[in-house]
Amino acid sequence: MRETDRKDDFSLQAISGTRAVMLAMNAKKNGLDDFLGFAVGTRSGDGEIHWLNGFKYFPSLISHAARGQRFSTAKHPIQDFKWGLYWAEPETDYSIVVRPLFRPDNGDLANLRAGTDLEVTIRTESETSGKHSILFNRGTIVSQKYSEEFDDDSLTQDELEEQLNDPQSDRTRWLSRGLLEGLLGFIDQARNGQFSLNGCFYELTYQPVLEALAAAAGRGATVDATYDAGYFKRSEGQRIETSNGTRNANAIKLFSGLPNLTFHERIHYINITHNKFIVLSENGHPVQVWTGSTNITPSGFTGQSNTGHIIRDERIAQMYIEYWQMIAADTQRKGLKAFVNKHTPNPDAELEQNSVTPMFSPRTGESMLDWYGNQMDSAKQTVMLTSAFGVTKKLAEHFNNDRDYLRYILMEQRCRSEDAREMLRRDRDTRIVMGQGLGVTGSQGHWHDIPGWQLEQWMAREHHFRSVGHVFFVHTKYMLIDPLTDDPKIFTGSANFSPGSLTSNDENMLLIRGDKHVADVYMTEFMRLLNHFYFRQVANQKANDGTADPNVAHLKEDDSWVSGHFRAENYRSKRRELFGIQP
Repeated sequence: MRETDRKDDFSLQAISGTRAVMLAMNAKKNGLDDFLGFAVGTRSGDGEIHWLNGFKYFPSLISHAARGQRFSTAKHPIQDFKWGLYWAEPETDYSIVVRPLFRPDNGDLANLRAGTDLEVTIRTESETSGKHSILFNRGTIVSQKYSEEFDDDSLTQDELEEQLNDPQSDRTRWLSRGLLEGLLGFIDQARNGQFSLNGCFYELTYQPVLEALAAAAGRGATVDATYDAGYFKRSEGQRIETSNGTRNANAIKLFSGLPNLTFHERIHYINITHNKFIVLSENGHPVQVWTGSTNITPSGFTGQSNTGHIIRDERIAQMYIEYWQMIAADTQRKGLKAFVNKHTPNPDAELEQNSVTPMFSPRTGESMLDWYGNQMDSAKQTVMLTSAFGVTKKLAEHFNNDRDYLRYILMEQRCRSEDAREMLRRDRDTRIVMGQGLGVTGSQGHWHDIPGWQLEQWMAREHHFRSVGHVFFVHTKYMLIDPLTDDPKIFTGSANFSPGSLTSNDENMLLIRGDKHVADVYMTEFMRLLNHFYFRQVANQKANDGTADPNVAHLKEDDSWVSGHFRAENYRSKRRELFGIQP
């Protein structure tokens, strides 16, 4: 949902997802003398405004700030034209007040001069109704809030795992942020023998989900799940055990043999059987699909960023069940590719208006990468891409140009190809942000503190509780084309926009055009994570190169902070124009 307000020389656009509301402010440049920033608050039912807090403060008013201390934005305003509320709840109305604040004539910063309030009432999207429901976990273990709320150092590894395997524990609920609850709720719809669930999984080890599947079977529902059970190596004519297959087999052992619950081994895949979807059927008719990027593991729900996407559409569900039947039969590469090519051929140059198009893999050839690239080339406003394993060279070629609008890439690992890295750096308006924690660097669990990091007095270093794995921060797989327009495009699912995800993996994607509600949810979550990691990236880079500002928490006490937001070709100016509306 999008709501706007204009007052005097200022404007406000609020965009709501399910659990986040993005605020984009704008202003006329000639009305900003002595402008010190914005206060942001929410108005309660009794009319009282509850002002939100931030980390930054006026140094002339606060002689010493304790680490982690927050300050009211009504007294220490936000010196930016973009902000976010990241604690929102689904299907909830929020009355949001944004107040411009100015330096008073007498210079007394303890009594700021207020402009005219901007105010909107906006409702967050539902996670349980409508054609689409989109859920995201927290994805920010490395955060100040997690460091404040939870003490990992006081727990043994066994105690930590026990908490993460309990859907009701405070730690799990905070980290899952509705994602686990959403999948358990999806499964719980299978109330009796009139329902069936057909799941297709790469990793299937998380006990709460296995228990939910077993409970559905116990209620009489028919439950079938395929899983990665090892690999049949054709050149040797024998089955090869894999670590992932062994983990899956050990996890499902407790549930094997239960009435109405059947596990199907998948071994005749080409590279990896990478799906993570479930089809819900009622009286034999497929009606809903759960899909997305979330592996059925503790990390999938409580660690790396992930999404679950529910689509309630019988046509789409029927396509998924037919694909599931091919996977459950452990169909070999030739037969599966023939099925995929026939039932989900590459789309035309342009998707139909207001459409949803499923795409399955493995398929013949990599030409879908050209299609994705052409979609990016056709963007008129912005492109937003998440990429866990870097950007493949063929897709990077479409960033190897100069555009006059912003493009964003949120990544876990850098591109493997130096050519691809160079292409992504070609345009200064392409912002590349890597997942990381404050004051800590490393990859794949090999963490170490950054020397020269100078923010200890305000913020804690952020350590990840996982030390083993491949993806710790960014695991989502989606692309947004022009999400702020009336004709957005959202491409989302299990595939990493790579050659292998097209030709060698079992994968599924949804290509969505024209749904602004879906676009708003994905965009607010994208910007939530991008902003979170962007700050950490800049702070860590400055510490590494010795240019860290020890006064980074200080606000400017005059209007000198404003000019960069209106300077032509400046990133902050382009960002203000992208997300804001004309005042």
